[in-house]
Amino acid sequence: MSSRRVIPLTVAPAVGTSPLAVPERPQLTASPPLALYVHYPWCVKKCPYCDFNSHAQRGGEIPEAAYIDALLADLESALPQVWGRRVHSIFIGGGTPSLISSEGLDRLLTGIRMLLMLDPMAEITLEANPGTVEAQRFRDYRAAGVNRLSLGIQSFDDRQLERLGRIHGGDEARRAIDTALAHFERVNLDLMYALPEQTLAEALADLETGLAFGVTHLSCYHLTLEPNTPFAHSPPPLPDDDLSADMQDAIETRLAEAGFLHYETSAFAKPGQQCRHNLNYWTFGDYLGIGAGAHGKLSSHEGIVREMRHKHPSHYLEGAARRDFVQERREVGVAELPFEFMMNALRLTGGFPRRLFAERTGLPFAAIEAELAEARRRGLVEIDAEDIRPTEQGRHFLNDLLTMFLRD
Repeated sequence: MSSRRVIPLTVAPAVGTSPLAVPERPQLTASPPLALYVHYPWCVKKCPYCDFNSHAQRGGEIPEAAYIDALLADLESALPQVWGRRVHSIFIGGGTPSLISSEGLDRLLTGIRMLLMLDPMAEITLEANPGTVEAQRFRDYRAAGVNRLSLGIQSFDDRQLERLGRIHGGDEARRAIDTALAHFERVNLDLMYALPEQTLAEALADLETGLAFGVTHLSCYHLTLEPNTPFAHSPPPLPDDDLSADMQDAIETRLAEAGFLHYETSAFAKPGQQCRHNLNYWTFGDYLGIGAGAHGKLSSHEGIVREMRHKHPSHYLEGAARRDFVQERREVGVAELPFEFMMNALRLTGGFPRRLFAERTGLPFAAIEAELAEARRRGLVEIDAEDIRPTEQGRHFLNDLLTMFLRD
């Protein structure tokens, strides 16, 4: 089998498998839960490992007012696709959304509330980086309606932060967490491990520092060399696969001891503190994506559609003048649906109920029974009367498990 490290999938279709016995069109009986993703594409500095759609300021001012106008026009143009549906969560990601002014964020969220039916208890998350933290701005973000903050810490080690191209140091990261916790009850910390020349002790020291703040959610990511990034072109010296696996095991063990549930491949939360927005992704819910390069997935009785907005901020803003926001739109083919569903649902360590497959794809459970039987034979999944879940081996070799559901 391949390395235990779970990496983004770029895989060939499975060979020698029979066509799926599925209907010509998904038979959806109800709309899945709906979320809203808002992309803010600017950051102070592009990190050498980052392959997200983010763009450094480069000394110029961010066209904040024009961009917020475009976001709200984008949302308005998409309303026919989500008319009458309640939105259960909002996630503002980037880039570095904490660069937005408090006035700008308030205008954005007010506009969203005017256009959408937003659940009164909706989870509203904003991503922030320590180098952009201001106490007054966080106070204003909370007043505008943000009720969950996700801080991109990555490490508390100054040497590692410099290697990662971060604009903050360890002390600044600690101050940012203190500031966040003064204004938000729900705070997530993003941490990375398997960093350049990192030891197991150093990885655990970062984790212990994060735990000491008493946050209720941690996202622990393995550093990967993404294509078309400076790190991919000039790779730093990274821990080998065995040491990286030891780090992963030690992190999972320590977080379990601290009372955290390992509920998704890289996500750990105290009971009841899971990220509801991301759970919607992983259970194959719907999400409307607005903003430069934002992706969306929307279901209807006609099928499931994926969209991507114009990627570069300047192209997105130019398109806004023409009310032209969508760069790509495609219907998800019936044969693709089992893989698309499993690519999300099998990231959940607790797995998913059998009924969810039919509810979210519109396909009969029989469409995946043969693949699941083979996955169980190989020790990659557990199956009972109600649920399907990846085994520990299945979680460690997730790519191998997922490729079983690919079709020509």
